[in-house]
Amino acid sequence: MPASTDVAWCPGCGNHKVIEAVGGALEALRIEPEHLVMVSGIGQAAKAPQYLKVNMFNGLHGRALPAALGIRLANKELTVVVESGDGDLYGEGGNHFLHAIRRNFNVTIIAHDNMIYGLTKGQASPTSRRCMKTPVQVGGVLLEPFNPLAVALALDAPFVARAFAGNVEQTRSIIMEAIRFKGCALVDVFQPCVVFNKLNTYQWFRENTCELPEDHDPSDRQMAMAQAFRSDPLPLGIFYRNDKRKIYEDLAGTGEPLFRQTPTSDEAFRAMLEAFR
Repeated sequence: MPASTDVAWCPGCGNHKVIEAVGGALEALRIEPEHLVMVSGIGQAAKAPQYLKVNMFNGLHGRALPAALGIRLANKELTVVVESGDGDLYGEGGNHFLHAIRRNFNVTIIAHDNMIYGLTKGQASPTSRRCMKTPVQVGGVLLEPFNPLAVALALDAPFVARAFAGNVEQTRSIIMEAIRFKGCALVDVFQPCVVFNKLNTYQWFRENTCELPEDHDPSDRQMAMAQAFRSDPLPLGIFYRNDKRKIYEDLAGTGEPLFRQTPTSDEAFRAMLEAFR
């Protein structure tokens, strides 16, 4: 499914593994390119849609989610996937992240979580580990890392999952489930930055992650929250799934005809304006 071999990522970058998992998921789901839009912001991870044969919208830093909502409202027949980095989605885009979950529109959010700002040369991101030293935080990061899973669960996100790029098959499987899900689905993917993050390497993630317990019940939100707060080791898998929340598109009444099919004559436009007076 790759549209280009001219990839601007470092050899060994975890982004390669994530895009392999995403491409595999899209192929397995048989989603045709004309029925899919991938949206991203700014950063190394945000380049991902450029390397797949899909329609894409590359927006401003942190602004991928409102663009994705607009796309869904204009044409709810489209599958919409947001793919960007932890800095873009949880830092600059943190406010939009919160309200995308509150609205619960039908979108899959794939966060490349490398715990660093890779495009802008290695300063701490919202998910960087405390005490980690960077070229900017020379004395070490002072703050506890942002916990996207716990925040998502607190806001009643209906689908919350975490994967590790080093395990492409599991990541692909989780992404497939997220895309199939009707509602706001978060997949936080641990992916090493081999240049600027010398702490959270492939080996570190292998040694500091584990599978969710076999008896984990993804319908139990409190159990999911308890697992989201585990850090030694960090669990992987589908934490929570709630199929009962209504999506924003239905609540907002975006039915038929689709916005793109609305007549565009002058009379129709004036009638639409009058309807809002």
